[in-house]
Amino acid sequence: MSVFVRMGGRLEHILNLEIALDCPHCNVHSHLSAVSVPRYEYLARFKPERTGIVFRCDSCNEAVFLRFQVVHYAADHAELDNLYEEVERAGERFEINGNGGKVESLFNEALTCYAIGCLDAFASMCRRTAQAVFDDLGESGKLNVFDEFNDAARLAGIDDETLSLMRKVVFDSDSEGRSNIPDLDAENAGVLLEMMKDLLYQVYIRRGRLRRALQERTHRLEDPGSQSA
Repeated sequence: MSVFVRMGGRLEHILNLEIALDCPHCNVHSHLSAVSVPRYEYLARFKPERTGIVFRCDSCNEAVFLRFQVVHYAADHAELDNLYEEVERAGERFEINGNGGKVESLFNEALTCYAIGCLDAFASMCRRTAQAVFDDLGESGKLNVFDEFNDAARLAGIDDETLSLMRKVVFDSDSEGRSNIPDLDAENAGVLLEMMKDLLYQVYIRRGRLRRALQERTHRLEDPGSQSA
């Protein structure tokens, strides 16, 4: 349902949105409450294609700004689309235990680009991160990662068109120049973010934990006295 901005800054149907997201200030997934609404008189006068509403994070009380598309201007109200654009995103850090320091550094830079909305830079840093992973694993490892990437996409129900876009970012080389990195919108960038996090988890975190568990098990089998210690 659309949101109406009436005269006097009164909002209608805003409660039906039930907006909840990861707060860019406290990183808590929290509900938001509208606290500052554009005046209809100014909207009707200047007729911007997009406008914004300031919300309050119910967790940390900080202000969160969301941008809305204006879909219609009427005599007594402006109608806003119920879809919104996050101007600020919660920052994330990704830690890789043991090896993979360069990979961790590159991907955390990609996360910074994503948090401030620089999606082209985010895609470029995701490719550099993937290239660093392939340098670590070798050509055979790259083929295994390709298979795992496709498996993860199928499990997530990602459509073929989106998956093809993700593959171009992650697996294509820079031999033809950086212009071959496809442009991403906010939705595709979010998909790429989760796919990259899953890829790095599979390669560095999950495998590392499994190897440590097997090493500990082998040690206990070779040294039975350690089990009773």
